[in-house]
Amino acid sequence: MNYSIIRYILGWIFNFQAFAMFFPCIVAVIYGENEFLDFILCIVLCLVIGLLMTHRKPENKVFFAREGFVAVALSWILLSISGALPFIISGCIPNVVDAVFETVSGFTTTGSSILADVEILPKSILFWRSFTHWLGGMGVLVFLLMILPMNGGYQMFLMKAESPGPSVSKLVPKVRTTAMILYGIYMAMSVVQVVLLLIGDMPLFDALCTTFGSAGTGGFGIKNDSMTSYSAYSQVVTGIFMMLFGINFNVYFLLLMRHPKQALKCEEARWYIGIIAVSTGIITIFITNMYGSVGEALRHAFFQVSSIITTTGFATTDFNLWPAIAKTILVMLMFIGACAGSTGGGIKVSRLIILVKTIRKELKQILHPKNVTKIRLDGKIVEHDTVRSVNVFLVAYFLIFAASVLLISVDNKDLVTNFTAVAATFNNIGPGLEMVGPTQNFGCFSDFSTFILTIDMLAGRLEIFPLFILFMRDTWKRF
Repeated sequence: MNYSIIRYILGWIFNFQAFAMFFPCIVAVIYGENEFLDFILCIVLCLVIGLLMTHRKPENKVFFAREGFVAVALSWILLSISGALPFIISGCIPNVVDAVFETVSGFTTTGSSILADVEILPKSILFWRSFTHWLGGMGVLVFLLMILPMNGGYQMFLMKAESPGPSVSKLVPKVRTTAMILYGIYMAMSVVQVVLLLIGDMPLFDALCTTFGSAGTGGFGIKNDSMTSYSAYSQVVTGIFMMLFGINFNVYFLLLMRHPKQALKCEEARWYIGIIAVSTGIITIFITNMYGSVGEALRHAFFQVSSIITTTGFATTDFNLWPAIAKTILVMLMFIGACAGSTGGGIKVSRLIILVKTIRKELKQILHPKNVTKIRLDGKIVEHDTVRSVNVFLVAYFLIFAASVLLISVDNKDLVTNFTAVAATFNNIGPGLEMVGPTQNFGCFSDFSTFILTIDMLAGRLEIFPLFILFMRDTWKRF
């Protein structure tokens, strides 16, 4: 283990946190809130720690998958703990466990909250709460790759450990350039959404916070009713952008490079859009009688399907009141998730495609034992290592899911609440059903269960292995 490079990267995480907190500090000054002093204190603390850890550059800058996984896991843990300080110091969330839960929910773009009334919070705290979504959406380490002075191509291990999906590739030969392209697309799409929301007469502060939530597919609302009180125009714009941010960013890169044919060949994107279309159509049929018109039912159905499959968690209505078939579809979408290489969570559509094709391959193998069948995705052969990693991921996923449901059942909540609470946090979605539905919150759980759900959010965002590799003895051996 190259401890010096880990220390150096973690130091930059504190520096990054200090830089990020300047923005809510500015918001506090604009609105004349005393919380700007709390943010100044947090900035100073993060800078002191960060500068102490980065003042001496590591002599050995070589690191591999092990260092990449450890650096990413520890970065997200430290980011969450330091990011919780404004909530604790300001007194908005005095309970440390709850404050860390709220912060982890923000950075992991989950959107689950322990707060019953968000409208009483200061503007600067609301801004920080939503801004963590935007920061965590594309990945903090991906951002740092643009500025960290590291050479030799080792940065790819960081990107692979942090980026969601079964496989990650460079868009261009240099990893730093790839990171810049990804963040450039991310920022450009965010700006477009803000402009469109402003055109719909949404206040600037609301437009920024809503964009942070939909771009990062997070879902922290700044109103107690989430998106319900906003206009139909704003809801449609947000729904469309949630869907767009759930598409693999490689597709946008191909379109940017004027390769539309290659972009259209993305099998995962086609499946993703198809699942959204079919789910929206079915739900619309079953909820039309609740809203009086097909148009209104279609708007709510599309918004909730887009919100859930992208694991954003915004809501325009209380879907906990929908018919059982509509709620069942939404729960299924919680597990499917968005595309790999997007800001969304869940299992990912690409893994679902590989799983379906693996089952089909096995069935063909039974009928034709001598035939050699290869699994293909986007016309390319899927390597055996990728198929194996998908299978291992799914086994680990369901084992952790089952264990989490069992552990939080000590609070004696009903099964639907426990099941969907784990589904909502592990898949980084936000709301569940029953006691954690779209009009409720996660404040009903004990500190123990809140801690378990916090671990689930981190494990879900980092896709299990980077987090749990910290508990392997061999991880910490020097080389």
